[in-house]
Amino acid sequence: MLQKLAVISLCLGTLAPSVAYAAPSAKAPPARAALNLENAKKALESGDEARVLAALDEIEQAGDRKAAPLVEALLARGANSAVLVRAIAVAGTLGAPSSSSALAPYVKHRAPEVRHAAARNLARTKGSVAISALREALRGNDPTLRSAAATGLGTLDAKEAVPDLFVVLPKEVPEAAGAIGVLCRGDECKRFVGLLGKLPFDVMESGFLPLLLRTDADAPDAAKLQLIEQLRRMATQKSGATLATALATYPANGSPKIRAAIDSAIHGHPVTSTEP
Repeated sequence: MLQKLAVISLCLGTLAPSVAYAAPSAKAPPARAALNLENAKKALESGDEARVLAALDEIEQAGDRKAAPLVEALLARGANSAVLVRAIAVAGTLGAPSSSSALAPYVKHRAPEVRHAAARNLARTKGSVAISALREALRGNDPTLRSAAATGLGTLDAKEAVPDLFVVLPKEVPEAAGAIGVLCRGDECKRFVGLLGKLPFDVMESGFLPLLLRTDADAPDAAKLQLIEQLRRMATQKSGATLATALATYPANGSPKIRAAIDSAIHGHPVTSTEP
């Protein structure tokens, strides 16, 4: 009898996870309230801060891109910093490419919070205007602005901005390293790896995994192998953790040669770079 109970208990224990991890039933997303564009326009033009902010909240909740021109017009007119930051965020939420032209001038605004908001949200409105504005923002003296601009350029896949990112990398902008790891091509990737040891590890670290895990032809195997070997030679906790994470997260469609090299480096074996 005790043996039967043990068997039943074991079976129930085996089946339990299938119950615990059952997929939740799909639920329809909550319906958004329809936006009255005319009322929103009047509120944004009222000059009353409370009404303007309330209208911006309503526009954001509705998520209606038809309201983007209204927000753009507000940004063109100008307002105090609190309203500008809110309007910039709403423009980013709507994500209309036309809004990039309205946001671009604000990366030069005197108020830091406005500059930073503009840089963050240009990555959401996208387009060539956004890329140009973020490249210009990299050249400023504001470290937070440079960081936001670098992150945005990586998000926008702005490969043409890699030279600008190299310029700010020595200014200790880790986000620039992350963007370079995503965007670099050919010799740019080799140049980036060549800076390891010349710049602080913490500044460059964010670019290592993006480069190692790339599967596109623009990121040469020679640069990856050079990076793997340099990380192996460093033999620090951080370099070892980078290699371990790269192996654990290596994409299924990645190069078997690079995967094997990472594994070999983790076990202390030298990795040879093979130039074409």
